[in-house]
Amino acid sequence: FSNVISKSDVKSLAEADEQEVVAEVQEFYGDYIAVNPHVFSLNLLGCCQGRNWDPAQLSRTTQGLTALLLSLKKCPMIRYQLSSEPAKRLAECVKQVITKEYELFDFRRTEVPPLLLILDRSDDAITPLLNQWTYQAMVHELLGINNNRIDLSRVPGISKDLREVVLSAENDEFYANNMYLNFAEIGSNIKNLMEDFQRRKPKEQQKLESIADMKAFVENYPQFKKMSGTVSKHVTVVGELSRLVAERNLLEVSEVEQELACQNDHSSALQTRLLKTPSNLALNTSRDGAATIFLCNPCQCLPTLIMNNFFLISNLNLPPSSLKPFTLVLSLQTLGKSPSPAFLEPLQVLEGCYEGVENVYTQHQPLLQETLDQLIKGKLKDSQYPYLGPNTLRDR
Repeated sequence: FSNVISKSDVKSLAEADEQEVVAEVQEFYGDYIAVNPHVFSLNLLGCCQGRNWDPAQLSRTTQGLTALLLSLKKCPMIRYQLSSEPAKRLAECVKQVITKEYELFDFRRTEVPPLLLILDRSDDAITPLLNQWTYQAMVHELLGINNNRIDLSRVPGISKDLREVVLSAENDEFYANNMYLNFAEIGSNIKNLMEDFQRRKPKEQQKLESIADMKAFVENYPQFKKMSGTVSKHVTVVGELSRLVAERNLLEVSEVEQELACQNDHSSALQTRLLKTPSNLALNTSRDGAATIFLCNPCQCLPTLIMNNFFLISNLNLPPSSLKPFTLVLSLQTLGKSPSPAFLEPLQVLEGCYEGVENVYTQHQPLLQETLDQLIKGKLKDSQYPYLGPNTLRDR
């Protein structure tokens, strides 16, 4: 089994094993998808109903998280985001499993105990609204990654063998070295990859005159074929990303997004043609509108944005669901009421102006970066991220 099994399940198995063919039962804790060495997923969509957990998804998330802790041999102290009831609920469920299965979690104590910090997406509502410019993030946002697989079947003129490709750092050296680099650097590295491939390409007039020649060719061919596949794959993916960036005008859109997220003066962004021109996709316009509502005075900007989006939707014959981001934002930040201090605090952080930033497209830093920095230094406030239980951690 890939997770902890209950005694009742073992009993059911024993009762069903009339011929006594089961020799032993083992638990291997791997009840989750390891995407990268430091990222895992449970492949769940729609965990909550409104602002509360879906009971089945809460149970599944608890199972996956405890399996992760067991496979890493960690019995952590637990902290959670105070402003999130779902985060607190998950923390309590994980704690219950650790208490119930205390023998499994009886690992060798470390000088500073491990820490499990449970956060809610609502902790930082701005970052998901911004276009990303690193390789893996762009592929995930513009093309979609599902268990490291990319569906390229909708790419114009795509060949049959490239309709679905795998991007995994485990067996793709180019991807491993470039997945966190900015898009501009990827273009340069793709060029270098192609030049290296051309140098290694077997010469057409190569003659296999001896056994040694044949042996060398056979030994080198698999490596050449693998490199050929890597080049074809990444040239296709980067080419499609470039096409989508141009088609959706993402450079200009991203510049506006960064200005909204990182500058105090939002007047120029509100007047920009990106929020008024029907030629942009509703997705970008709606996301920018959502970011604007979060970061500006909603009573001032909302009427203009709603009118612009209504004009855009009616001109492009887009469904009313294109306005959904506004509904989402307004449900979180009710017009006419003052948001709670806990809600405003991350926004004040995001509104700050970052000085000395060279790349206009990467000015914004996710709130998570500051949260982890404070956590590592032992400065994360207990009042915002309390411990579950009486124990607290005083060491870095």
